[in-house]
Amino acid sequence: MRAWRGTGRGDSGQAFPIYLTAVVGLLFLGLALFAVGQAGATRGGAQTAADAAALAAAQDHRDALREELLAAIASGAAWQDVLEGDGTGSPRACEEARWYAGQNDADVTECTVTGRFVPAFRVAVRTRYTVGDSIVPGTESQHAEAEATAEVEPRCVRLPPRPTPSPTPTPRPTATGGDGDPGGTDGTTAPGGNTGGNNGGNGANGGSGDDGGGPGDGEPDEGPKPPPLAEFTCDGEDWSIDPSRPDELPDAADLFSVHLAD
Repeated sequence: MRAWRGTGRGDSGQAFPIYLTAVVGLLFLGLALFAVGQAGATRGGAQTAADAAALAAAQDHRDALREELLAAIASGAAWQDVLEGDGTGSPRACEEARWYAGQNDADVTECTVTGRFVPAFRVAVRTRYTVGDSIVPGTESQHAEAEATAEVEPRCVRLPPRPTPSPTPTPRPTATGGDGDPGGTDGTTAPGGNTGGNNGGNGANGGSGDDGGGPGDGEPDEGPKPPPLAEFTCDGEDWSIDPSRPDELPDAADLFSVHLAD
């Protein structure tokens, strides 16, 4: 009796479902990775919006501190606290944060400021768009959220005030007689004849002005100029603030640095 030999078609038929399952699994994995990528991109967009909003709030506050500092110096008010970051700053910093968040298609859900000498703006945002449709249920209505904190850090330290120099007194001129020998005040003749007497008389009476010195000798000399209203150093660069010379005033970035908190 001959033994029956199979043709192998039964083995290939059994392998087909395995191949199909593997292809479906890979397709599902690819779609899952695509969904993860969508979520990551949405999350990254939210973080970008939060960073931009926090930095915008801090920069607006920094610009306001500069104007406040210069106004205090010009008016003679206390200005050292403002130089160290402790000032009123900007009341519209959070409005700037909302505007920049909107430019990145997000809404600000929270904006707070903390700290005294190093003001810090914490901003939380929520994207206006969602992750989108994917194989993961619920992503079509899922928004991304993120938060960021930006700090306004002072860069300057006040220098000790310089003493105001005292003006040099002008010496008073010494009275002298005429061109000849001094004559008597009573007009009597001295050696040199009447000329000496007349000249002496003129010198005593001050008619010729010889004893008053030359023109302008009696006017006081102009004293030294007063020191600048404020002096401080910023990261090794010295500044002398005189509000009457606006071309030499420091920029806001020279006074305060703005950066995201670690």
